This record gives sequence, structure tokens and C-alpha cells, in this order.
Amino acid sequence: MTDHDEHARRAVEAVWRAQSARIVAALTRHTGDFAWAEDLAQEALVEALAAWSSSGIPDNPGAWLMSVAKRRAIDGWRRRERLAQREPLFVTDAIVAESADPVPDQADPDAIDDDVLRLVFVACHPILPAQTRLALTLRTVAGLTTEQIARALLMSVPTVQQRIVRAKRSLAAEHVPFEVPDRAERPARLASVLQVIYLLFTEGYAAADGEGHIRPDVAREAVRLGRQLAALMPGEPEIWSLIALMEFQSSRFAARVGADGLPVTLEDQDRRRWDRSAIGRGNDAMRRADAAPRGLGYYGVQALIAQCHAVAPTFADTDWDRILRLYDALAALAPSAVVRLNRAVALSMVEGPEQALAAVDALEPELAGFRPFAAVRAELLERIGRPDAAAAAFLDAAGLPGNDAEAALLRRRAAALGA
Repeated sequence: MTDHDEHARRAVEAVWRAQSARIVAALTRHTGDFAWAEDLAQEALVEALAAWSSSGIPDNPGAWLMSVAKRRAIDGWRRRERLAQREPLFVTDAIVAESADPVPDQADPDAIDDDVLRLVFVACHPILPAQTRLALTLRTVAGLTTEQIARALLMSVPTVQQRIVRAKRSLAAEHVPFEVPDRAERPARLASVLQVIYLLFTEGYAAADGEGHIRPDVAREAVRLGRQLAALMPGEPEIWSLIALMEFQSSRFAARVGADGLPVTLEDQDRRRWDRSAIGRGNDAMRRADAAPRGLGYYGVQALIAQCHAVAPTFADTDWDRILRLYDALAALAPSAVVRLNRAVALSMVEGPEQALAAVDALEPELAGFRPFAAVRAELLERIGRPDAAAAAFLDAAGLPGNDAEAALLRRRAAALGA
């Protein structure tokens, strides 16, 4: 592969991850066919790989991809003899520019003009199994590869591929419309929509792979979608809880990466760089969630944990006892190996690293090959005074799937222990 080819490949990957949701959403709105829209976008990517290697990267790569995809759609309609019905819809089409502004006031709360949110609701249709909804939406909204989705959902790559193909066939067979469902149908999709927005934010908070550790643009898009969803369903406490969680977490972005581009651990972050306005917005959203008649759910408990970190003046002032109790509640609400791993971190701060290490080791059958598991285990080995084992564990963690910046930090920690 030449340098031009590699440059084109990186550019294609970057624009897909940044704009895939808007491109596929716009194409779906105009074609009325979700599966075909993604196929058109993928065909445009293939054409970009060839064209950009020779002609260079266009000034507006997203618009270039959209133009190619539209041209292919028109060719398809010509073959289907439907051009006269559809072509005028493309005249005023444009990818909506990204905006971090709050949701504007609207006379009709149901009149949310947001193609990406519509796309999320379509991909989260109840005719699809829960894990399939997640895989499909992470593919189309977050622009993740099947390998990244497999890691995020702890599934095999072939399983992810099969589920995405079947999902698109099911949506096409059922003629699922490209729209935000009416009020009566929204609750059936809410849990899936929230989970997708949460995973989208997680990709921005700690990138699945690539050179950088964080992707603030992706995280901002998740927050924006969360607030759009809150405008549609303002009485749902879990929506406000998720918004609170994302605001608390995003408040730390400026302090999470050092001047060398490597991650900075929570303990070492300069809290003066935390975004106090984001913490304030998180507190406001938390109050909206608390005001609901029913108790907090999965995202509410996570938001409370994030709030504990957000309000602590220093790392030493963190209320780890409360965080441990909250993780106990979270494990009861939604038991999972990842929740137990996070609980073990809190346990190490309350009862010491020895007990936490035993809890982490018990998770190995479920989390082997998961970088956060290996990294936590390495940290605990270092804290109990086993530097050789810790160094080896840090190197093992660095070799597992994840972003390059995180791997570099893990190797640095191994080197500091003499590896």
C-alpha cells in the first residue's frame, strides 16, 4: 500500500466515523429504505478509497460521499423507473451541520426534525432482538466497525455481521418507516435508544481503537441526542439520568489527556481543568431525574456514581464508601461482569487491593481479552507490591484491543516497573 493509499484509507475511516450517522440518515429519509441507504453509503466509501488515493482528499469529504451516494441512488431509481418520483427530493438535501447548542424551543414537542434521532429509533425497532438493535445502531450511528462492535458487546465478529445483515432484512421486510414513533410506541423502544446513546457516548469517552484516547465530537453528539430525546419524552427519569451521567463524565475531557497525548488517570487529573458548567448541567439533569415519581434506574445509579467523582475536590476526598454502595445497587439492578469489575475498583479503595484482586480474578472467565479487566488487574498487582507481575500484566493489557494512546500509557507503566 502506498502512502497515498494509506492517507486515503485513514481519511475515509475518519469521515465515516464522524459523519456516518448523518449520511445514512439523510439517505434513508430520501430513499425510504434503511438497508439500501447504508449500502449506498458503503459504495461511496469504496469509491472514495480509489478516488482520494489519486486525486487527494476533497475539501468537504462528507459532502463528497453524500454526492456519490445520491448519484448511485439516482442510477438505482433509473433502473427501477422511479426517478421521476424521487429525484426532486435531492434538490435541497444537505447534511445538517453539527451543533452543540441546546434543543431549541418548539411549539410542538413531537416535531423533532432530527434525522439521526429518527435513524436511532428505526434501528431500535422492537421487531429486532435487543443485541441486534445495538449492533445495527452502533454500526450506522457511531460508525463503528464490526470488530469494534464485537468488542463493545463481547460478541464474535461473525455473530455481529450476521445480526446486522438480518436486522436490515427484517426492517425492509416490515417496511419500517423512517420516523420518530408516536408517543404510544416510544416506551417500547426507549431502553434500546438509551443504551445506544450511552454506548455512543462511551465510544467518545474512551475510543475503541485508533490513535486517540477520546473522541469529544462523538460524546457531544451523544449528549445532543440525549437532550433531543428528553424534549420528546420530558417525563422519563432515565433520560435525564443518562444526560446527567454524560455531562458529569464529559466535564473531565480537558483533563483526561496530557500534553503528550496519553491518558491521564482520574487520580492524576488536574481538577481545575474540569468543566464546571458541565457539572452544573449534570446536577440540573440529576434533579430532574430525582423529581420523577419512581426511583432511579440503571443510568440514575451510574449518574450518582459519576456525581460522586464530579463533586469531590480532590481524589483523596472521593466518597468511595458511597460509590461502593452504589455499585452494589447497580449490580442488583443490572448484574454484569463489567459492573462487578468497576465495583472491584471501588472495593480496592475501601477494603484494600488484596480483596479487590480476588474479586477481579474471579471475573477472568468472562472478561479475558478485555483490556480494562487486564489493566485493573495490573494496577492491583502493583498496589499490593508485586512489581514483576504488575509489569507483565500491564504489557499484556497493552497488547489487547483498544486505542493506541491507552496502549502507550500501559507500556509506560510497565517500563516504570522495570519491564
